[in-house]
Amino acid sequence: MARSTNARRPATLASLAAELGVSRTTVSNAYNRPDQLSPELRKRVLDTARRLGYPGPDPVARSLRTRRAGAVGLLLTENLSYAFRDPGALSFLEGLALACEDAGHGLLLVPANPEREDVASVHSAGVDGFVVYSVPEDDPHLAAVLERPVPSVVCDQPSIPDVDRVGVDDRAAITAMAKHLLDLGHRRVGISCMRLARARNDGPASLQRQANASFHVQKARLTALAEVFSDAGIDWSTVPVVERFDHSQESGASAAAQILDTDPEVTAIVCTSDILALGALDEAERRGVKVPDDLTITGFDGIPDAERAGLTTIRQPILEKGRAAGRLLLDTAERGRPREIRLETQLIEGTTAGPPRSSEERWFGP
Repeated sequence: MARSTNARRPATLASLAAELGVSRTTVSNAYNRPDQLSPELRKRVLDTARRLGYPGPDPVARSLRTRRAGAVGLLLTENLSYAFRDPGALSFLEGLALACEDAGHGLLLVPANPEREDVASVHSAGVDGFVVYSVPEDDPHLAAVLERPVPSVVCDQPSIPDVDRVGVDDRAAITAMAKHLLDLGHRRVGISCMRLARARNDGPASLQRQANASFHVQKARLTALAEVFSDAGIDWSTVPVVERFDHSQESGASAAAQILDTDPEVTAIVCTSDILALGALDEAERRGVKVPDDLTITGFDGIPDAERAGLTTIRQPILEKGRAAGRLLLDTAERGRPREIRLETQLIEGTTAGPPRSSEERWFGP
């Protein structure tokens, strides 16, 4: 059907102002600064705009004029689905979203596949600043973020001079767990850890790989475990440390299997995340291994599923991390010096850790 040549032209800010007999500033304030108008006047402006078909100010033009996008970018060096699949990431995302809501900002997810070098998503992101969520120090997407002339806040890792940061004391937290296991009597342990570098590795993590890890959180936790167990007379070079690139329960189960196959005398598996620990519990059940009678399993994070499973873990305030990161980014008060917020952790003594049995009393099944 041919369009009528007599169709009404779309209303503009100027034509709406003329219709109402008010200034264009008044119309603009009805959308952008409603506190400047009385409720009655704002309602009259919006009602008339709907009647005339005026869609409101052009957000692109407004952002060009104000140099503000009205959105915060969250850099995830994972595929987009990770933010909605991983409980820790999801909780962090909720906290960040709450901070953005409080400030009247939107939130833009900027996913970055860890095995790809393309940083176009960072360059094209229309945001007023970035929250960087737990990325390695050598990630090209991080470098692209730091090149942008907008503020940034790093959550967890890495630690960058002159960049604001939110996190926990990972060394102190995992030290508390290691000492708890030593107090229980464990001297034969295995470690299941998350990825240590951008290069994929699904297997034993050598001492060199541990020392050169570019994921600072995992490096800090492994370093602290090595120090505590070494001080207790345990040769760290003999401790099986198994790395998994993908963060999933399936990865945790396969890592636990590899540890137990490597050293059947292990009495405790220390996992650097609850997800890996939940997978280790699955593997123990598959083998008919009783937890904690035959095997102690611990985690790190304090996610709801772990607490429901009674996991002995380190609880960290993940939602508050997200909220704190958002508030720090959107707070423009003290931009002259880098700021850091360090949140508290808590050792949760669940039901998955207990004293080790002697080797004669333990049976690990097929």
